[in-house]
Amino acid sequence: MTKSILLVGVGGQGTILASKILTTGLMEAGYDVKMSEIHGMSQRGGSVSSQVRYGEKVYSPVIEKGAADMVVAFEKMEALRSLDYLKDGGTLVVNNEEIPSQSVVIGEEAYPADVLEEIRRHVDQVKVVDASGMAQKLGNEKAANMVLLGTIIHAMGLEQIHWDAILKDNIKPKFLELNQKAIQMGMGAVRE
Repeated sequence: MTKSILLVGVGGQGTILASKILTTGLMEAGYDVKMSEIHGMSQRGGSVSSQVRYGEKVYSPVIEKGAADMVVAFEKMEALRSLDYLKDGGTLVVNNEEIPSQSVVIGEEAYPADVLEEIRRHVDQVKVVDASGMAQKLGNEKAANMVLLGTIIHAMGLEQIHWDAILKDNIKPKFLELNQKAIQMGMGAVRE
């Protein structure tokens, strides 16, 4: 059975790195994996999304609307924009962070105050995680992407994969321990 995970965020949050590490781990575990990514205006704080599908045999990297088992949003508005991809009974993980769009920064519009309430009106299984705050406690807010990767690992039952070895191959040595701890924090954040 094919599983589908959509990762959405804003340029600079490490969404693509998290999806590449996830994809590497899934392939090393023997799954057929397809991944596609959309960068948009990622260098300018625009939307970034990555679709990861895995299973015994996967024919397309594209997640249809209403078909994602899990949506992981690195920013609250990106979660709201991606709700229509989540399937009924799917899991939504939202980083409790607000990154104002360019139109908000220049004062053309305001960042909505009720984003989480709006999300909860549409989705039953919402887990709000302070991934940025957790990463900050570890000493580097940029590790929020690994906290969120940890939520995927736990929620999708992928703990048996050798994530430390995969991180060692993909992360600079000086950041290895930080990222390992961040993944562990993320796994703990979604334990029920």
